[in-house]
Amino acid sequence: MKTWLAGVLSATLAAGGAPVAGPRDAALRGSNGESVRLSHWRGKPVILFYEDRDSTTLNAALKEELFAKGREHGLLSAAWVVAVANLQRYDFFPARQIALSYVRDEEKKVGIPILVDLDGTLGRAPWELPTKTSNVLLLDATGAVVFQHAGRMKPEEREAFFVQLGALVGQDLGVPAPGTGTAP
Repeated sequence: MKTWLAGVLSATLAAGGAPVAGPRDAALRGSNGESVRLSHWRGKPVILFYEDRDSTTLNAALKEELFAKGREHGLLSAAWVVAVANLQRYDFFPARQIALSYVRDEEKKVGIPILVDLDGTLGRAPWELPTKTSNVLLLDATGAVVFQHAGRMKPEEREAFFVQLGALVGQDLGVPAPGTGTAP
């Protein structure tokens, strides 16, 4: 059942129902400057945040809820969380080095990899993500997009995200794990 449901979810985007072309990949850079492909994180679902400097707090509620649900359900290792900083407007000397230093500091604070997009890769085909807002994507274990949202997520949009994520990890994320409390 889980495999069937994941396959169905891979066939459409949660927002809009547009067909998914299949697995997506992109070459970005780590905060250390080394080239990294998003396909490095295949094998588990990937929660991808793509944000510019002014948008990192737009989906703070989702980020907090994601961590809380992961901890509550014992699923912190069931999916990858990858952040991508859109640094296209800082791709010049000396701003690039200052921005990369800031990203490295943030990476240490949050404990997840923060990749950098210096040339707008995720703003172009096949991704075509808006570059001046917070983007939240959920990719299945093969790299196909099953959920995509741009901008601040409303509570009902966060709920739809957790339904999709729950289907991928095989657990209902709308209720607390046994013995952890009551449903919100």
